[in-house]
Amino acid sequence: MRHFAEELEALKQALLEMGALVESSIHTSVQAFIQHDDRLARRVMEDEALVNKMELDLDARVTRLLALNQPVAGDLRLLVMCLKINTDLERMGDLAMSVAERAISLNKLNAPLGESLIDMPRMAAIVEDMLHRTLDAFVNRDADLASKILPTDDEVDSIRDGVYNQMIATMRRDPSLVDAAVHLMFIARNLERIADHTTNIAEDVIYLVRGVDVRHHAAEEI
Repeated sequence: MRHFAEELEALKQALLEMGALVESSIHTSVQAFIQHDDRLARRVMEDEALVNKMELDLDARVTRLLALNQPVAGDLRLLVMCLKINTDLERMGDLAMSVAERAISLNKLNAPLGESLIDMPRMAAIVEDMLHRTLDAFVNRDADLASKILPTDDEVDSIRDGVYNQMIATMRRDPSLVDAAVHLMFIARNLERIADHTTNIAEDVIYLVRGVDVRHHAAEEI
């Protein structure tokens, strides 16, 4: 039993290391976009391969622990949540790479989007903070903190909608900016999807701690 507890602790540590790498990739991808830095974008692409490797390793660890120990109750719930969180983190890594790819495409266009970019750093900062707090909630088994993260997703959605509206107006005003505006809309969409996956993890933390499934009915059931 002691060995199983040590394996669980090692699993959680590996999940946190993956989370830290994904968090870094999100930040770097946005900086690549803001600073027009292809070098940063390529770093995100390189790290994405490591995120994929971590996902496979974590899946194998969980499968082995399930097969060899046949856990029940809280331990079983933890392992199931680790599988789900692992999938969400890997998807966030994919989305960060997509942001990096769009950043490179925007750099090639060198389009004068100007004030249209004003909301993107704020949106990115909110998304990064959401993920950081969610990982803290997982480490500390803090369902209260996880529950406070859920409403933030609505704020991210609102900023995304604002970016969409700005880009539609930009395309109508200047058709030469259509390609750049579409890239920017996809970046906003990717950041919004990262927030969605972060919300999934926060919901998983609540389930892990309280045994309550809050999906689809959010904070009012917490």
